[in-house]
Amino acid sequence: MSTTGKLHKVEGLKENSRQLRGTIGEELNNGLDNFTDDAANLLKHHGSYLQDDRDTRKLKNADGTKKEKAYSCMVRTRIPGGKVTAEQFLAELDLGDKYGNETVRITSRQGFQLHGVLKSDLRETIRAINKTMLTTLAACGDVERNVMCCPAPYKNSPVHDEMQQMADALAEHLKPQTTAYYDIWLTDDETGEKTNVAEFQPVEEPIYGKTYLPRKFKTAIALPEDNCIDIHSNDLGFLAVVENDTIKGYNVLVGGGMGQTPSAEKTFPAISQHMAYVTPDQVLGVAEAIVKVQRDFGNREDRKVARMKYLIHNWGLPKFKEKVEEYYGQPLPEPAPIQVTDVDDHIGWHKQGDGRWFLGVNIENGRIKDEGDLRIKTGLRAILNKYKMPTRLTALQSVIFCDIEEKDKADISKMLAEHGIKQDFELTLMRRYSIACPAFPTCGLSITESERALPGLIDELEVELAKLGIPNERISIHMTGCPNGCARPYSPDIGFVGKTLGKYTIYVGGNAEGTRLAFIYKDLVPTAEVAPSLVPLLTTFVAERQPGEAFGDFCARLGEEAITSRFA
Repeated sequence: MSTTGKLHKVEGLKENSRQLRGTIGEELNNGLDNFTDDAANLLKHHGSYLQDDRDTRKLKNADGTKKEKAYSCMVRTRIPGGKVTAEQFLAELDLGDKYGNETVRITSRQGFQLHGVLKSDLRETIRAINKTMLTTLAACGDVERNVMCCPAPYKNSPVHDEMQQMADALAEHLKPQTTAYYDIWLTDDETGEKTNVAEFQPVEEPIYGKTYLPRKFKTAIALPEDNCIDIHSNDLGFLAVVENDTIKGYNVLVGGGMGQTPSAEKTFPAISQHMAYVTPDQVLGVAEAIVKVQRDFGNREDRKVARMKYLIHNWGLPKFKEKVEEYYGQPLPEPAPIQVTDVDDHIGWHKQGDGRWFLGVNIENGRIKDEGDLRIKTGLRAILNKYKMPTRLTALQSVIFCDIEEKDKADISKMLAEHGIKQDFELTLMRRYSIACPAFPTCGLSITESERALPGLIDELEVELAKLGIPNERISIHMTGCPNGCARPYSPDIGFVGKTLGKYTIYVGGNAEGTRLAFIYKDLVPTAEVAPSLVPLLTTFVAERQPGEAFGDFCARLGEEAITSRFA
């Protein structure tokens, strides 16, 4: 790309990193409990973030001096479509106990995260994950991240299997080719010598080149009638066009992305747009062309505006499509006349279509742990040890048990109840359709609580919905501890975004289907006032809604100006 200013320092770091090696190998053995900033930045491409326990930052030693930061690493596993065997799931639980903080987290992109892994245990943790045939490579960083796909294991038509296979193919095609990951984490050499300059032998990176992408890149595959993976929030999406139980092709969606920086008006969340139609055999080639256009023309000077949504915003969709066609080598037809129409959380019992069943189990905010009477970790471990069924992870941070025989349903339900794990009929739709980012204490970007705050807010709102006579209304709620938007808070019915310590921006007017951006309802709302501030709007919704109208649709129909003036 042509530039008018100085490249961001990260660009130089990547270019001179010997294909993402940097000094990671050497620093693993230096006896310190943290990484340098440069190594920590490159470490993301290997699937790990350096973090510290923010709960302990203000603590002091007995002599009154400030305690040193308690460093640890988050380790993210990249799992296309969220497909996990029982053995892989159990191994991740074991790793959480052995090296992490005794929990495992299901992410909003269908992966696993371990928190609290010490630097001294990082190599063994990553090696153990790879021994299960999973990987952390490219789970983070300036590359294609986990490819999302509807996880429902329906067998009554080939559509879901075809989408899952496409997710696998895309993930494989778009993964980095560098051997740095193998050299640092998977060889028997633990001295770092394999990663030094003398040993470095570059390999071709035909898609990413010397400096990889300007910023992270996210891809997803969905069905129009079930956008359970929030396709519109991704840089690149493939929306299936189905005829006679067969995928004839896909609409290509481009330019989605949730992050923004409130202090920088040039940043904004965006919903992806329909760009073109492709046949299944064109998917990999078109995806590669799109990634390369972003590689060559995305902003490498300012990382705040480096996502592909800004390139499309600056160019316009027609110019972007023209450039993609140039890179692909042929014109692409206009998109098919389809749109996202619904979403399913896949919680509860469902027939697979092959005589067996699958069971979606809600894991609130994705945190697999034992706490009091709710023993999620022990319960999932018991079920997986006994039945050894394959599983799927959902974009709403929950888990699906697959391939269950009719005769085993009652026992599995009993085992869930014995561990305090609620099933679909015991949960409100509001709770089932809620997600949150981790925020405190592990995320260094967080401004407010999120994962630890949302359950209590849902408790309050459930009471209010019951009073209003709509206890099981489907109202999707996403919460993040900062505006970066990891839990996609700008498109559901209600979004809570941390703005400053203990205060949130409340968004309304999106929808559970993820097809529309929400708008600001109230800003800088203290935690204690978040739920009460929504009661007048919810009360008006019940009184004035049209037949069958959802809460987000009601807010969108009234409009931002009318709502903000009416409920100021």
